[in-house]
Amino acid sequence: MNKTLLALSIGLIASVGIKAQTRDTSNRTFHLGEVVIKGYHDTLRADKLNGSTISKFNRLDVSHALNLLSGITLSAVGPRNESAVNVRGFDLRQVPIYLDGMPLYVPYDGYVDLARYTTFNLAQIQVAKGYSSVLYGPNAEGGAINLITRKPANHFEANVVAGWLSGGYRLNTNIGGRVDKFYYQVSASQLKQNWFPLSKDFVATRTENGRHRDNSYRNDVGVSGKVGFTPTENQEYAVGYSYQRGKKGTPVYTGTDTQNSLFKNPRYWKWPNWDTQSLYFLSNNKLDSHNIIKTRWYYNTFKNELDSYDDATYTNITRPYAFRSLYNDYTLGASAIFENTSVQNNNFSIAAHYKKDVHKEYNVGEPSRRSADNNLTFGLEDTYQLTHKLKANAGISLMSRTSDGAEQYNSTTKLVSDLPYNSNIAWNLQGLLQYDLNASNVISVSVARKTRFATIKDRYSYRLGTAIPNPDLKAENALNYDLTYRGNIAGKLSVTASGFYSKINNSIQTVNNVTTDAVTGTRLAQVQNVGKAEYYGFEAGLGYQLLSNLRADANYTHLIRNNLSAPAIFFTDVPRDKVFASVEYRPIAKLYLLASEEYNSKRFSTSYGTQAGSFYLTNAKAHIELMKGFSLEGGVNNVFDRNYQLVEGFPEMGRNYFANLTFNY
Repeated sequence: MNKTLLALSIGLIASVGIKAQTRDTSNRTFHLGEVVIKGYHDTLRADKLNGSTISKFNRLDVSHALNLLSGITLSAVGPRNESAVNVRGFDLRQVPIYLDGMPLYVPYDGYVDLARYTTFNLAQIQVAKGYSSVLYGPNAEGGAINLITRKPANHFEANVVAGWLSGGYRLNTNIGGRVDKFYYQVSASQLKQNWFPLSKDFVATRTENGRHRDNSYRNDVGVSGKVGFTPTENQEYAVGYSYQRGKKGTPVYTGTDTQNSLFKNPRYWKWPNWDTQSLYFLSNNKLDSHNIIKTRWYYNTFKNELDSYDDATYTNITRPYAFRSLYNDYTLGASAIFENTSVQNNNFSIAAHYKKDVHKEYNVGEPSRRSADNNLTFGLEDTYQLTHKLKANAGISLMSRTSDGAEQYNSTTKLVSDLPYNSNIAWNLQGLLQYDLNASNVISVSVARKTRFATIKDRYSYRLGTAIPNPDLKAENALNYDLTYRGNIAGKLSVTASGFYSKINNSIQTVNNVTTDAVTGTRLAQVQNVGKAEYYGFEAGLGYQLLSNLRADANYTHLIRNNLSAPAIFFTDVPRDKVFASVEYRPIAKLYLLASEEYNSKRFSTSYGTQAGSFYLTNAKAHIELMKGFSLEGGVNNVFDRNYQLVEGFPEMGRNYFANLTFNY
C-alpha cells in the first residue's frame, strides 16, 4: 500500500506541478455531512477545527487534533493502546463520534479508538459541548463530535503529503474535482510507526527497558471516496465509502501500582487487524421555498482480532490467559429529517433515527456468540427569532433501546446460553436563548437534559475474567447548564468564555475491587449505576493579533468532577486544569514559525486513587513555501523530552521529530 501511495504522490506532482498553486481552503467542507441547529450561525453552538488548523499543528489523528480545543482533554486506554478524548468530563460513550453525520462508534462498547482515524481527509471537525442538536440521534449525553470530510471546490484539485516521523512515516493523497453537475473526492493515506521514543528520563523496569517503547508499533491505512450529484440547486445526493485498516501493538504496563492486576499479570497483546468499513448515502431535497427533506442511510462493519501471547517474545499462545479473540460487528442505520420554515421567523425540524447494532465474538476454538441492540429515536427541534437580537431554540427527543439477543459461552460446559434481555426508554429535553450584543459579540444560556444507554459491553462483559456482568443497568442522564460568551474586540482580540455545570444521575462507572474471584484470586470490577455525580467548571479562550506578522492564542479549562453518591470512588482520566497556548510568527510571507505549550494537571488512573502526574509539553515547528504549490516543514514535539503519562504505567512519547513535504494544486 505504501508503494502505491508513494507512486501516486510522485505521479501527481509530476503531472500537474507546472500549474501548481496555493490551495484555497475556504470552501471544502462537505456541508451535506453537517448537523447544525437550524436558525443559528453554526459557530455559535459548536467549536470548529478546520483542516488548515489541524495541519498547522501537525495533528495526525483525531484525538490529538481535538486536544487543541478548550473543554476537551486527551485521554488513553492504556491496557488497550487506544486514544480517546473527554469533553467537559464526558467520555466517548457519552459524546458519540460521527463521520459526515453518520455514527462511527463501535456497537459493542460505544467507543472509538481515535488513534485509528487519521485527519488527512478531513475538512473540519465540529464539536458540540453539553447542548447538541437532537437531530444527531441517541446517546449524545455530553455533546457530539462530527468529522466532516472534504468536498472539492474546483474543476480539479490535489493535495499530497509525504512525511517522516520518529520511528515511521506518513503518506496521504486527496484528489477531487467537479464535472458539470457531478463532483468526486478520493483520499488514500498511510500512517506507519515501528516504535515511538521514550524520554531519556524513563527508568527501565522489568517489563520495559527504555529508549524505544516495546510493542508500540502501528500501521493505519485509510481509503475513502464519495461521488455527488446536484441535478438542481435545490437537490444534492452523495454516495460515500470509507475503509480503515489498522494494525497495532499494546505496550506492556510498566507502573508501580501493586493493586493493578497488570502489575502481577502483564498483558502481551497485539492487534493484527482493527478494520472498519462504511458505506453511506446522503440526500438533500428542497421541496419548495419552505420545506426540505434530508436522509442518511449507512452500513458500517467493524472487524478486529486481538492476540494475547504467553510472554514478551510474542510467539506462543498456549497458557490459560492467552487467546485469540475475534470481533465481527456491523451497524445498519437510517435517519430522515424534515425542515419547515413556513412560519415567519421560525425554523422547525422533525427527525427519526433507526440504528441496529450487532456484535459477534469468539475466541479461536470456541463457538461464536451474538449480542444486538435496536435503537429508535424521534426528535423535534424548533428555533424562533423572538426579536432582532434575541432567538430561542428548543428540542425534545424520545429514545428506545431493545435487546435483540445476548449470548455467553461457558468454557467449562462448552455451551452457549442466553443472557437476560434488557430494554430502556429515555427522553431528552433542552432549551437555549441567544442574544446578539452586536454583529461580533454574542451571549447564550442553555439547559439540556440528555441521556445515554448502557452499551452491550457495559451490561454483559466479563472483561476477560476481571468483571461481573450487570444486565439491568439503567440509562444515565445529565442535566447540562451552560453560559457562553463569544466575541471579537476591535477586530484583533477574539474572546470565548463559558461556565458550565452538569448533574449526572444513574452515572455508569466501572467500580474496581467489588469482589475477589475465589478460584483465581483476581480482584473483580463491575459497571454500576453508582448514583449521582456533578461536573462543573469554566473555559476561556483568547486570540490576539499582536502585530501584522505575530499572533498569540491560548485557552484554559478548569474542570471539577465529584462523585456525590460514592466520594471514595474517583472519576478517572481527566485533569482538573488544562492550558494550551501557541505563538505564530511570520518573518516573511512564505515562512512561519510556530511554538506551542500545553499543561495538564495530575489525574486519576483508577477509581481507587492511583494517579498520573502533571506535565508540560513544548512543541515547535517551521514551515516554508518553496516553488508554487510546494511547501516543506519540520518540527520537534516534546522539545524538553518530558517523561509523562496519561495513564499510570503507560509512558507517552519522549522527544520526537517530524518533517513533511506538501504539494497543493
